[in-house]
Amino acid sequence: MKHNSPADRGKPAPADAATSRVILSAFADESANSKAIVEQLAVLAALGLEYYSPRFVNVSGEVKNVMLLNKQELKSLVQLHGDYGMRVFSIGSPIGKVKLFDFDDGSKNRFVPFARYLKDDVATAIDRAHALDTRAIRGFSFYPPRGADPALHLTQAAEHLAAIVERCAAAGVVYGLEVEANLVGQSGRMIAELARRVNHPNLLCIFDGGNISSQNFNAVQCFEEYAAMRKYTGWMHMKDYAIDPALKWEGVVDEERLKNFVPVDRGDSGYEAILRDFRQYVPDLTKKLHKLGLPGVVLELEPHLKGGGQFGGFSGPDGLGVACRALCRLLDFVMISYNLRTFDHIRRARGF
Repeated sequence: MKHNSPADRGKPAPADAATSRVILSAFADESANSKAIVEQLAVLAALGLEYYSPRFVNVSGEVKNVMLLNKQELKSLVQLHGDYGMRVFSIGSPIGKVKLFDFDDGSKNRFVPFARYLKDDVATAIDRAHALDTRAIRGFSFYPPRGADPALHLTQAAEHLAAIVERCAAAGVVYGLEVEANLVGQSGRMIAELARRVNHPNLLCIFDGGNISSQNFNAVQCFEEYAAMRKYTGWMHMKDYAIDPALKWEGVVDEERLKNFVPVDRGDSGYEAILRDFRQYVPDLTKKLHKLGLPGVVLELEPHLKGGGQFGGFSGPDGLGVACRALCRLLDFVMISYNLRTFDHIRRARGF
């Protein structure tokens, strides 16, 4: 394990450790070779998780994004949640992964007129949140023209996001804005500026160290990006990345870079230092999230250990297990508490 603060080793738990408790969740499709929902839920339940975010699922014989599930498939999914003791934390939607402008910039990203996007895609994501009993939607910050300075497009991206967040808020839903390369919000600083401009309690940011270090940010730089967006952060995606010096940074994350994801104790994102700092904010953030109807501060596994892509990633049942154990070891080391299922959970499920 890469430890960034060995001086803390052996010290007694800090005063905030007892109240710094997080919820572990995962993108369930990372776990299943077939994307079958029963395989996804079985793996997560075996790992001891109680929350997950659906993204790609096979409920009735066909792999679909959660946005495309029909009413019967949603009903079946809800029933399976009861069977496996699982709850949905967020809808793993692709909202915000469309172009700001309708012209050919050499990318394959699609453009949708924004009024139609609000009416169709955003409304569908909100419907999925209601159907699956969650108050959170994961989303993104729009593609600027490929190769353009994203800072030049902050205004339009913020205007789009403000409209989305207003729709979410009216429906009692929170929009989680994930930091990711190639988008307007590709760094902690850019995400923070978008959040500052939108200025709405129903917009929370999602930190993802792997999405930052994959842009050749080292551990110190990743911490700086985390610190820049910390004020607006609601939860984290737990993904790490090992920088390959042979891959020079040219301003765009391509598929070659998406092969180097690793567990959170093996990469260059500097998660130990980040989590040590984050620990002190967890108690107050938990109260804030409860007021918004969320269950608490979530650290969500999205490890991509067997590969990633623009709209998802894969770890396999073994890889998700490796990633989960690595995260638990790191949380133990930095003294952040978390819940996994125990025999008491089983006894309560059986009515004892």
